[in-house]
Amino acid sequence: MNIRSLSRGDGVVIGAAVLLLIASFLDIYSIDGAPDSADIPNAWGSGPVLLSVTLAGIIGAALIVVARGLPQAPKVAGLDLGPFGVAFTVFAAWSALGNIFDPAGGFDNNGGSDAIGSGTGLILSFIATLILAGAAIATPLVPALKGALLPPPKPAAPQPYGGQPQGGYGYPGAQQPGPSFGGQPGQPQQGQPFGAQPGQPQPQQPHQAQAPQAQQPAGDFAPFWFAVPVARPLFSEDGSPTPIAELAPGTWYLAVEQRGPSLVAQTQDGRRGVLQDTSGIQRG
Repeated sequence: MNIRSLSRGDGVVIGAAVLLLIASFLDIYSIDGAPDSADIPNAWGSGPVLLSVTLAGIIGAALIVVARGLPQAPKVAGLDLGPFGVAFTVFAAWSALGNIFDPAGGFDNNGGSDAIGSGTGLILSFIATLILAGAAIATPLVPALKGALLPPPKPAAPQPYGGQPQGGYGYPGAQQPGPSFGGQPGQPQQGQPFGAQPGQPQPQQPHQAQAPQAQQPAGDFAPFWFAVPVARPLFSEDGSPTPIAELAPGTWYLAVEQRGPSLVAQTQDGRRGVLQDTSGIQRG
C-alpha cells in the first residue's frame, strides 16, 4: 500500500475515523441530576451504538482508505471496496442521527425518565460520522479534496556530467573489477598490448571502435534508467486498463522501449509494462 496515492479527502476520512474512536470512550448519555461519580456507559457499553455507529464508521473508513491506497483494490461480489466503505459511513451517520434524537430509545416511552439526553460521546460521534460520510462522498467530486495528501518528494540534486545516481535498483554503476588473483600491478592485463604501461591510453583498434555502434538498438531510442516523482501505475503491454504494478519514487527502473509519449519499463522482478504518464521523470 502506497500512502502517496491517498488524497486530501482520504486524510479527512482518516481524521474523522480517529475522532470517532476517541468519542467512543466518552459518555453517550447525559442524565439530569446525576452525580459526578455516576457510572455512565460509553459506546463500548452499548451494543446498538457500538455496532451501528462506531464500528460501522471505522470499518467504512478502512475500506475507503484500502480501496484508494492499493494499486488494484480487491473486489467483493464483483464490486470495489470503495462503494462499500461509502455505504458504511452513510449508515453510521444515519444511525448516529437517530441516537441523537432519541438516546434512550424506547425506554422513555414506557414510563422511563425523560431526563436522559445525548452525552458528549454521542454528540461527538455524530459530528465525526457526519464529516466521515461527507468526505467519502465529496472526495471524487471536489477538486480540492482530490489533491495528493502528501507532497511529492523533492527531486534529487542534479548530477554532474558523467555522474551516476547513487543506490537504487539495478543502476548500471558497477565497480570495475580489480586485478585477477595472482596478477601483479606491473603485468599486462587482458586486452593490453605487451610492454604497455597500466594507465596509458592505448590506440583503439578499428573493430573495437565499431563494436559499440553495432550494439545500439535500431532507431533513435536507447534504453535508459529513470525514476518517477510520485507513485504511478504500470499497465500491461496488451492494452489492458488494469495496472500490473506500481512504480514507486526513489527506485530506478529501466526504460526499454518508447511507444509515442509512453515508455515500456521493466520492474525489479523483471515484469514489463507501459508507463503512460511520463511527466517529471528523472533520467539516470
